[in-house]
Amino acid sequence: MSHFDLAGRVAVVTGGNGGIGLGMARGLARAGAAVAVAARKREKSLRAVDELEALGAPAAAFEVDVTDEAAVAALVQAVVERFGRLDILVNNAGINIRKPPQDLALAEWRQVLDTNLTSAFLVSRAVYPVMKAQGGGKIINIGSMMSIFGTAFVPAYGASKGGIVQLTKATASAWARDNIQVNAVLPGWIDTDLTARARQEIPGLNENVLARTPARRWGVSEDMAGIAVFLASPASDFVTGTAIPVDGGYSIQG
Repeated sequence: MSHFDLAGRVAVVTGGNGGIGLGMARGLARAGAAVAVAARKREKSLRAVDELEALGAPAAAFEVDVTDEAAVAALVQAVVERFGRLDILVNNAGINIRKPPQDLALAEWRQVLDTNLTSAFLVSRAVYPVMKAQGGGKIINIGSMMSIFGTAFVPAYGASKGGIVQLTKATASAWARDNIQVNAVLPGWIDTDLTARARQEIPGLNENVLARTPARRWGVSEDMAGIAVFLASPASDFVTGTAIPVDGGYSIQG
């Protein structure tokens, strides 16, 4: 199990105070990593920190706007000052606006792209010199099944998550020589606050998801813990540039 041991490692999880991000943070904490929860809502982040510390992990909350270049630079500096290093980045921060393309305002398009895609670029670029100086690191980008499928009601979200896969491939190729592995995880329908709203807004969504998913259930945040540990640990040292679905088989259906 030493391949999956994260003792002494430090992870930053953007949007790590709930949903998929917190599920991944729990997995990293159980494997021994210290976790920096980077998000906008401080009180929610502090509750997440309490939960992670109860698992035995050092943890801290950092309030940040991941679309702001200066704020991202300050985040990386603060994490290194607090923990002494930075080994793992999970780019999880994200939002969604559900509208057909013709109804989507330019400001809404930019908001989704900036939060979901540009932030991943900014934080990855900011951690790169730290990881390079340490001799390596792990970056995990959160895509979506919308990285694979087209859906009429989430044009900006789908574009951002498709972009995440291409950003993953580009940075994986560029930084492999620095022993930095970059991979994407493509969650399926995971039961979170965001998807709870989707079930309210989209008639028949729950039934359609259950019918299409071979596992015959929605995912839960805990389903994201194992893939996070694998991609953050030495077990994945020769894995880079991949996009791995975690979806109960949803994406393999015709």
